[in-house]
Amino acid sequence: MNASKQARAVLFVCCLAAVLQAGPARAAPASAGASPAAAPQARDGQHDFDFEIGTWKTRLKRLKAPLTGSTTWLEYEGTTVVRKVWGGRANLVELDAAGPAGRLELLSLRLYNPASRQWSLNVASVRGGTLGPPTVGEFKDGRGEFYSMETMDGRAVLVRFVVSDVTADSCRFEQAFSVDGGKTWEVNWVAVDTRVKDGAGSGAAR
Repeated sequence: MNASKQARAVLFVCCLAAVLQAGPARAAPASAGASPAAAPQARDGQHDFDFEIGTWKTRLKRLKAPLTGSTTWLEYEGTTVVRKVWGGRANLVELDAAGPAGRLELLSLRLYNPASRQWSLNVASVRGGTLGPPTVGEFKDGRGEFYSMETMDGRAVLVRFVVSDVTADSCRFEQAFSVDGGKTWEVNWVAVDTRVKDGAGSGAAR
């Protein structure tokens, strides 16, 4: 072994010994007076739908055949009536609309869960007569997003329902489906409500 190689070998052994003696690095202990950061308090959303109590003129369109590549939309006009239940911790929505494709009569029972601080939206049609799987979610910054997993034609479909553009006299609803776990969405239902001035209720989602 020549001198330069030997010197490098000795230096390596010395460095290795120093590392082994030092042992693993330890984090500095927290000061005695420090306290863990307080978790943010979850907001109470039981009044999120108060803005919608009353009577609304509804204009909506729905995709005729979702998840088939169809681009044919069916349009309807009608009335939506929203009533408080349980002092606002639930509400009942009745939609009656008609168009060239026929009539839509839907009911939505919205329930607030004070433990999870989330809403579940449970929809039934007059033809089906039973409530479908609930979409569950909450409002953030004036926008509500609600999700469910359903089976359609033998395949799993992720459902998203969005409440947006909320003002004292108008709001927008949108439903979309995803078959790739939420990477892409196909919108299949869009409704815009305008308050009937004689209807009760005011305010906006918080």
